[in-house]
Amino acid sequence: MSQQTARRGGAAWALVITSVAGFMAALDNLVVTTALPSIRKDLGGGLHDLEWTVSAYTLTFAVLLMFGAALGDRFGRRRLFIAGITVFTGASAAAAMAPGIDSLIAARAVQGAGAAVMMPLTLTLLTAAVPVAKRGMAYGIWGAVNGLAVASGPLVGGSLTEHISWQWIFWLNVPLGLALLPLARLRLAESHGTGAPLDVPGTLLASGGLFGIVYGLVRGPADGWTTSLVLTGLFAGGALLVGFILYSTRAKNPMLPMRLFRSRAFAGINAASLLMFLGMFGSIFLLSQYMQGVLGYSPTEAGLRMLPWTGMPMLVAPIAGILADRIGGRPVVAAGLFLQSLGLGYMAVVATVDASYTVQLPALIISGIGMALFFAPASHLVMSSVRPTEQGIASGANNALREVGGALGIAVMASIFAAQGGYETGQTFVDGMRPALVTGSAVVAVAGIAALLIPTRRRTEEQSAPAEPAPVLETAVH
Repeated sequence: MSQQTARRGGAAWALVITSVAGFMAALDNLVVTTALPSIRKDLGGGLHDLEWTVSAYTLTFAVLLMFGAALGDRFGRRRLFIAGITVFTGASAAAAMAPGIDSLIAARAVQGAGAAVMMPLTLTLLTAAVPVAKRGMAYGIWGAVNGLAVASGPLVGGSLTEHISWQWIFWLNVPLGLALLPLARLRLAESHGTGAPLDVPGTLLASGGLFGIVYGLVRGPADGWTTSLVLTGLFAGGALLVGFILYSTRAKNPMLPMRLFRSRAFAGINAASLLMFLGMFGSIFLLSQYMQGVLGYSPTEAGLRMLPWTGMPMLVAPIAGILADRIGGRPVVAAGLFLQSLGLGYMAVVATVDASYTVQLPALIISGIGMALFFAPASHLVMSSVRPTEQGIASGANNALREVGGALGIAVMASIFAAQGGYETGQTFVDGMRPALVTGSAVVAVAGIAALLIPTRRRTEEQSAPAEPAPVLETAVH
């Protein structure tokens, strides 16, 4: 076998291994949503418990994402990638066997930690294995597989829940993870990064701050907003985040350099990303339950009916990319956000206890087109807003903020839902969901305004020298 043939084989194996690993991590962001009614029926628990089955994953994923990438750079990317797969697979099995809601939440948190180590290393390992001339195609395949995972998440979760049991949404990861472990060991080459010291204080400050705020938001409706634990979580979390910002402005090698936010382009696209995920994740969390608990769809039917929203990026993203190349990313991203806002507002208006799918469909399609217009050019805006040497940090920061937005969105919109309605009847659910969707629509509209503040393409490109685009880590929704 020639050396060139061996290299091609290694690149192909790297693409398969990293794509499957990315598929598992991306799938588990939304795969639980259509299983929530069944989990609630089997394990009990209130609204705040259901929130944590989703947020425990997204929160640990978000907080440890950049730290996981730094661990790989320092101690070996293949080694930490294998460790991440091991933790993710073991936690998936623990989630499937969870005897109660608390143990399920704990397993989901560990799952997110494993994904945070595994996911950012998929692209660095792929980049090392694929020749420069073939990287664009490899990134495209990797991104398409991850997009498929997100689009099919509610459908896969619904189908497994209905036809087997909700536990199988976690068991699905186990054979995939066990197959990847020997392949990664044998087929991936070891590599290291710059060896910069790990930002342990920054990680602890960010983790504690985000946990405190999300904990306060989740527990507030159940325990009361003036109880000591809720107030302590909110105020301590806020104080720790302020401490994180102050620390990061002075640290030599911070996890998230605050100087990046001096760029109006970087600050604008990250604000838009965080707000977009806040409004979108919170909405999907409630709408998947609405379709089953109020409208009576089966889990599979609910997953299929959400495809016009979650699956639309697979169809529209290429068109959005062409538009962004011709007129710039800013107007495309802003248009996408305003369409997403319109779709959520439309759904809030038409949602009733007996709304037909025909009435809901325009809202789902509009939201899906909006999502697609956002995701295609948003990554390029992130990368072009910083210097080439900072593109890896910028990519990790943007994706971490997206995941934080998702966790906050579920907490905020579920709090609004609990304050205005509940699970007692279909009407009380709709009464709670409507103001939550209106809030999500307003938040995404603000994201659109933030996108309009991004400088024009010419001014943005002047801020960063031309360079081969660095791989962009798409962890949540494409």
